[in-house]
Amino acid sequence: MAEKQKILIVDDDENIAELISLYLTKECYETKIVGDGEEALAVFPVFKPNLVLLDLMLPGIDGYQVCRELRASSQVPIIMLSAKGEIFDKVLGLELGADDYMIKPFDSKELVARVKAVLRRYQAVPQTPEPAGSDQKGQYVEFPDLIVNLTNYSVIYNGHSIEMPPKELELLYFLASSPNQVFTREQLLDHIWGYEYIGDTRTVDVHIKRLREKIKDHEKWALTTVWGIGYKFEVKR
Repeated sequence: MAEKQKILIVDDDENIAELISLYLTKECYETKIVGDGEEALAVFPVFKPNLVLLDLMLPGIDGYQVCRELRASSQVPIIMLSAKGEIFDKVLGLELGADDYMIKPFDSKELVARVKAVLRRYQAVPQTPEPAGSDQKGQYVEFPDLIVNLTNYSVIYNGHSIEMPPKELELLYFLASSPNQVFTREQLLDHIWGYEYIGDTRTVDVHIKRLREKIKDHEKWALTTVWGIGYKFEVKR
């Protein structure tokens, strides 16, 4: 029998946390509830969750700081929960490494659907990345000093494996698969996140920014902004 996937629920509102736990338990997930950021950081390495549902407004260490600290050592998927619906808060959460952002109050079915969608993306990521220089198989694109493999979700840059959340890798692969073609933010949002994704086009900007922090422009290629339109993977002649 397959082992249950574990979800850490970090929320100081006991009623909301218990309700979320009930929904997820019905879907056969194992859950654990903690009420503050400090406890979340202490429990995380012991519980070893497959996903974290993280409220932003926590006593003591807030959700933003918890996200920062988790991302410093782990790529575990994080869905932020917040009563704040401003674009600034969403973008900040995504910039810190969150995979999704839900505004309270939310529909229980939508929460479960988002959890399943994020976990599906991460299940495709191999636990142990292939060593640099290994033979590539499946769907991949290759440029000088860069290999992006969609089959095993690996990125090799300058001979080294780069850790990258699935959506960042999918975005890079999509752009690199059509070199020099310009895509609008709306097109990228539709292709990578899907029509069902309820998001803002700034989500694309945030992911491009994170890609640029990990992969610097090369003399032969670059992630280029086409002002007023969108982005392209530019291959230089």
